[in-house]
Amino acid sequence: MKNIILLSFLMLPKFSFAQKKVERQQFIWYGYYNSLKFNENWTLNSEIQERQFYKPTAQHQLVFRSNLERKLIENWNTSVGMTLFLQNPNNPNSESNLTVPELRPDIGFNSKQRLGFITINHRYKAEARFFHDVKNQKLVGGFRFSNIRFRYQLGLDFPLLKKEGKEKIILKVKDEIMFNLGSKIVKNTFDQNRIYLALHYKLNASYALELGYMNWFQQQKTGTDFYNRDILRLSIFHNIDFKKEKI
Repeated sequence: MKNIILLSFLMLPKFSFAQKKVERQQFIWYGYYNSLKFNENWTLNSEIQERQFYKPTAQHQLVFRSNLERKLIENWNTSVGMTLFLQNPNNPNSESNLTVPELRPDIGFNSKQRLGFITINHRYKAEARFFHDVKNQKLVGGFRFSNIRFRYQLGLDFPLLKKEGKEKIILKVKDEIMFNLGSKIVKNTFDQNRIYLALHYKLNASYALELGYMNWFQQQKTGTDFYNRDILRLSIFHNIDFKKEKI
């Protein structure tokens, strides 16, 4: 983990010197996250995200994701899943209304550990990216493999308020870095870095609300052009524990 973090810091200055153009954009992301806990070992996590440009308002992406999670040893979990990703133009003023589907099967590992009052989260994920073929601004044929993307996320949870011994308000700080690998990847091996800061409020055992800010810095295929995106995130978390309901 330390090597990954060190590599991230070493590479970022290189990108800043190489860049020729940085385009700034603003977004609002709305998310619904559902967790179905079948027993102590198995959980199905699903989510829907609506991602929109802000000023001017336009849809950017729509995301459907599901992952089946299996508890391993101690604080480690593994997961396998699939994402349907619907991509609209990266320019909110584009005259094109073409939506390009993408399929992303993935496999990942997660771990949690307590350090005093702080919870440290590690997430490792590899996902294969399959884009729908496009010709003359129309969808044709089927899906074609593009590349593999590796993701590492470090998260820190700071409890700010407890009630009856349970955490009610949590400050979440996350940083995720992503790298591309594949024959089509020439100038953007570094894909993106996401920094996230949020307040997570637990309404009860089943529902929680989250308000956060994300900075999304992404390198484009040219290798010299970048997106710097400011994102306001509004999320609802819904947890269903079938084991408790059976009791």
